[in-house]
Amino acid sequence: MKPFLKWAGNKYAIMDRIKAILPDGNRLIEPFSGSAAVFLNTDFNDAILSDINPDLINMYQYLKKDGQKFIGYCSTFFVKETNNADSYYHFRKIFNGTGDTRLRAALFLYFNRHGYNGLCRYNNKGEFNVPFGKYTKPYFPAEEMLQFHSKVQSAELVQQDFMKTMEAARPGDVIYCDPPYVPLTETANFTGYSSGGFGIREQETLAAMAKELSRKGINVVISNHDTHFTQTAYESARIVSFQVRRFISCKGDTRGQANEMLALFGLDGETMVG
Repeated sequence: MKPFLKWAGNKYAIMDRIKAILPDGNRLIEPFSGSAAVFLNTDFNDAILSDINPDLINMYQYLKKDGQKFIGYCSTFFVKETNNADSYYHFRKIFNGTGDTRLRAALFLYFNRHGYNGLCRYNNKGEFNVPFGKYTKPYFPAEEMLQFHSKVQSAELVQQDFMKTMEAARPGDVIYCDPPYVPLTETANFTGYSSGGFGIREQETLAAMAKELSRKGINVVISNHDTHFTQTAYESARIVSFQVRRFISCKGDTRGQANEMLALFGLDGETMVG
């Protein structure tokens, strides 16, 4: 099932790899839910989808509750008259000032499909600041949203940081973590997905919590770049390393291979390369 959001680091393309290492369990917990690709493509009885980004969870909550009615409301922003820079920046100004949560939810989807590269980024004041994307005809994902609405009825949606979400886990749960990645280079760091960022200290905390939870019978899988830092931080985990093809610059014709890993805390095993 394809996510309806464009999302940096979307895991839909590597679902086969994730499902091969993800253990069975009673409940799936995603502390960094993002586009929810793993939730959408697995069959746990229950799930907790959590994210620190309030706009993401707010949109998911409206879609879960209102379904087709909310989809119809969102569609009103996907018309020819709104696909221009003036409209985009007008809506962005409204979004950053309004307290209307339903409007914010619809505009969040509008920005996702009309903004540059589908980025989700905020400035130090917590204001959404992604520029206009200049797409000829942005796709409105009505069918994918309806599928999400049906699937998410079995999930709990929570807006909070990853630590609180992971602390709520109990034996038999499976946690899948897709945090903002450790940068491959010093100039590649990007932590603006939510106001507050996600740095090395948070990466270390995540690894320590995964190790501790695994001792309590809770399996944890973490995605990240394959670097010296992550190899060291995840040294007690079973690691699967592989390469993915992705954009490596703002130029659309520039692609390259990036080294990624999946780290499983909870089962003994050797580091594997695939």
